[in-house]
Amino acid sequence: MNYYIGIDLHSTNTYVGVIDQDNRKVFSKKFPNQLDTIIQALEPFRSAVAGVVVESTYNWYWLVDGLKEKGYRVHLANPSAIKQYEGLKHADDVTDAFHLANVLRLGILPEGYIYPQAERPVRDLLRKRLHLVQQRTAQILSVQNLLTRNLALRMTAAEVKKLNVWDAGQLFTERHLILSAAASIGTIGFLGARIKELEKAVRTAGNLKRDYHLLQTVPGIGVILALTIMYETGEISRFARVGNYVSYCRCVKSTRLSNGKSKGAGNRKNGNRHLSWAFVEAANIAVWNYGYVKSYYQRKAARTNTVVAIKAVAHKLARACYHIISQQQAFDPKRAFAY
Repeated sequence: MNYYIGIDLHSTNTYVGVIDQDNRKVFSKKFPNQLDTIIQALEPFRSAVAGVVVESTYNWYWLVDGLKEKGYRVHLANPSAIKQYEGLKHADDVTDAFHLANVLRLGILPEGYIYPQAERPVRDLLRKRLHLVQQRTAQILSVQNLLTRNLALRMTAAEVKKLNVWDAGQLFTERHLILSAAASIGTIGFLGARIKELEKAVRTAGNLKRDYHLLQTVPGIGVILALTIMYETGEISRFARVGNYVSYCRCVKSTRLSNGKSKGAGNRKNGNRHLSWAFVEAANIAVWNYGYVKSYYQRKAARTNTVVAIKAVAHKLARACYHIISQQQAFDPKRAFAY
């Protein structure tokens, strides 16, 4: 007798459903998010468990890692790809847990990627760095808007970064404006120091990897983008073809066709938003600094528009990175852009 376990994970509690090989329900219960309690509840089925499926939510690390350490064969479900019958009148945590177990039993589970536990902290540190960069950018824009509104003064982002809190008193005379500018300038300096600290840590971690150095041979990809692409990609072997990887990077169109006619768009947000950002960023840098990339971009922009042209460059770079990582070869501009 084989058992299949579905786990519907939430922020504060977890619902567990167990079925046998004939889809008979044998156990169901809600538990608080405590690993020891859940492990103890599954113990009677342990010797005959064919697999455990956990819904991929933001907080799955502790549960998946804990189950794997106990020897369970764990699968991570992709919730955006699992659709229950839309005519159902009632659905709740119980039905969701048993549905997960059943699709695992049937062998039709759309699986998510369980990122290696040892590499996860570095990837998440890179994501934290990007978050801090976005916050710093918001503060820079705030200072620029303050200067433009009140003084008709324009200042570049680089110039704003060089300001210190005492400069606020030199720029403004009104007390409240000084406080507002000083708050933003002080935050910019604080975030800048934290960003440098994180960058130093991730560079040390990535410097020993061959992929990190090979990716920097691609136009537009420097230290941080190479690290981001490497850690967000994970095992390249999980992508059967280059098209799968480019789709995961959100570098392809999302369309639905029937008999040659458009039936709307698919889910454009399927994939990895961090890789999407990295390749668009690399595309913009490459267009500015590499003549052959700029020529390709201009030809594409003349036929479409600048947004589509940048995405086309990002698509080219994503394809190149797939081959670079999988074949362990440096970038070849003639193969990528055929100039």
